[in-house]
Amino acid sequence: MEHLYGKLSGYAEGDIYPYHMPGHKRRSWGELPEAMYRMDITEIEDFDNLHQPEGILLKLQREAARLYGAEESHYLVNGSTCGILSAVSSAIPFGGHILMARNCHKSAYHAAYLRHLKVSYLYSDCLAAYGIWDAVKPEQVRRALEAAEDIRAVLIVSPTYEGRIADVSEIAGIVHAKGIPLIVDEAHGAHLGLAEGFPKNSCQAGADLVIHSVHKTLPALTQTALLHVNGDLVDRDRLRRFLRIYQSSSPSYLLMAGIDNALEYVRRQGKTAFGQFLQRYEKMTEVLKGCRCLQILSGSRREQDVGKLVVSPGRSGITGKRLSDILLNEYHLQTEMSSKNFVLAMFTLNDGEEAYRRMTEALLEIDDRLSERNAGEIFSRGRTGYAAYQGQDFTEDGKLISLWKAWDMEGEEVALESSIGKYAAEFVNLYPPGVPLLAPGERMTEGLYREILEDLEAGLTVQGIRVEAGKERLPRGIFIKMIHA
Repeated sequence: MEHLYGKLSGYAEGDIYPYHMPGHKRRSWGELPEAMYRMDITEIEDFDNLHQPEGILLKLQREAARLYGAEESHYLVNGSTCGILSAVSSAIPFGGHILMARNCHKSAYHAAYLRHLKVSYLYSDCLAAYGIWDAVKPEQVRRALEAAEDIRAVLIVSPTYEGRIADVSEIAGIVHAKGIPLIVDEAHGAHLGLAEGFPKNSCQAGADLVIHSVHKTLPALTQTALLHVNGDLVDRDRLRRFLRIYQSSSPSYLLMAGIDNALEYVRRQGKTAFGQFLQRYEKMTEVLKGCRCLQILSGSRREQDVGKLVVSPGRSGITGKRLSDILLNEYHLQTEMSSKNFVLAMFTLNDGEEAYRRMTEALLEIDDRLSERNAGEIFSRGRTGYAAYQGQDFTEDGKLISLWKAWDMEGEEVALESSIGKYAAEFVNLYPPGVPLLAPGERMTEGLYREILEDLEAGLTVQGIRVEAGKERLPRGIFIKMIHA
């Protein structure tokens, strides 16, 4: 089968002169390598069109569908974000009702805003020792659907950012019994279902719309993703309409070649590569169980995604952010993210022995140093549930105001310390992972106020908060936009 990266490479070696976009004319400019420019083209003769594929791009997308067990797959060059926007927009009518996990990426909330959706949330349990949310459970979905007859689709996240995996098969059965589609944000699970020893992906588990970020866990370029479709509960023409809306009309052939290259690598070398991945990762985590102070999140492969190493400082007295800083500054190991309560490091099939050896040695050495301090107090209690997030939503004359309406209401900037009891006019979220702590129309609670303050004090990036320059002492000089009373 012909592959896009080979076709681009062959074209670059030819003598056809480009009297068309892009403006670099396939010649190097500045410090970027010439090879990038030579293969960066637009929709020209014999290279197909992503928004109306009839040739090589159609064949590659069909091959992607076969690999993942989907009926239809779409290449995405605007990341999983455009996939989530398109999935939600196509599955639910304008003004309809969606049931979605509260730990969804902010793009899901943006879709609800753009489509004026009524939103009901699924609040998963908390793993308090790590301060992370577990995957949504089937029974939660069942109860929520029984409580509201007008829900038109369900959206969950699996695996979560920290690697917690849901029972998608059972959830799909519950959702389909209501005659509505299940959307799974599986951005962090593009590797699932592709080799022995890994859980099924959500296509194989029966979901209707599944979004994969190819670049997150497979060897592809940043911003590449896939959207898979199954069944007849979603209008596919409508889905294509929204893909044309939310994707660039000038899709990058370099990015699409990156998707093709990654999936071809899986097809040709996946069995060996995934086998080594499992072996190396599980050997590392087994050794790290010997830590006396640091705690490693574990679980069966059906519960915890292989590759996501979640490390809690435990009873060391330091924060996850401090642990991350030590790994970076002293061991030159850059983690995916950190919070007050944990550090997240990601491993994929492209990591070699050195990656596992360096992380293992560093954590064991740090654990010895922390244990010697004999610190007896846990730094942070960790979250005990979604209680801090479940303040009343904004109402007018006793009527609940939807997310989309609240975000369009007039807001005013107030000091964070005086925001308790008021209603958010903007999103507030830690980034990464981009899951809102507070959405427009939700009330600031005392618990959430403390959570935001602790995050800022720990040096974490909190979007939607303005810290006044020169104001180093918290909480003074911190401002948040709330709905004007």
